[in-house]
Amino acid sequence: MQTVRWLFHLLLVRPLVLLVLGVNVRHAERLPESGPAIIIANHNNHLDTLVLMTLFPMYQMLSLRAAAADDYFLSNRLLAWVALNMFGIIPVKRGDWRRRDGDPLAGCSRALNRGEILIIYPEGTRGEAERMTEFKPGFAHLARRHPDVPVVPVFLHGLGKILPKGAIVPVPFICDVFIGSPMCWNGDRQEFTRELHNRISSLAREENIPIWV
Repeated sequence: MQTVRWLFHLLLVRPLVLLVLGVNVRHAERLPESGPAIIIANHNNHLDTLVLMTLFPMYQMLSLRAAAADDYFLSNRLLAWVALNMFGIIPVKRGDWRRRDGDPLAGCSRALNRGEILIIYPEGTRGEAERMTEFKPGFAHLARRHPDVPVVPVFLHGLGKILPKGAIVPVPFICDVFIGSPMCWNGDRQEFTRELHNRISSLAREENIPIWV
């Protein structure tokens, strides 16, 4: 199945992202060359994960994982098969991270322990296109568990225009990806969450891109 996933991205996902959509990447040298690492990005739509995975070379493809809401991506058999086998998502239960029915971050922790690169969208859901909302603290709890793992902020721009929420057919529009400098756990959950939000906002302001925060 790993070979099928690798070929799926090589023959379908990468041509779609690089040739059909078009991506401008700033500061690509800041991306981690290996795991474990955490990518923190704003969330526009399902194309976000395709674009982020395409930023990495193919030899890293099988070590890329995205945390995703299980109530959506496991809602039917076909979607669950594609999400789990072709994109290697880690299903996460939405809601309070201190759940009594298990540890919602366990799968993410295991991925980092295996040396994988984890993609997280701390807004928790797709919001209004090109408008960033407050970050939920789940990723900060994960960073606290893995204090030596670098956390890389990423700002995605234009994907909300390519595929607005509810749309099926993409609209031609070049997207921009801005990579921030890595940081590590600073010991304070609220401050860490605020700092990541500020760093991603700063990446947008560098290019005079308007966002709501």
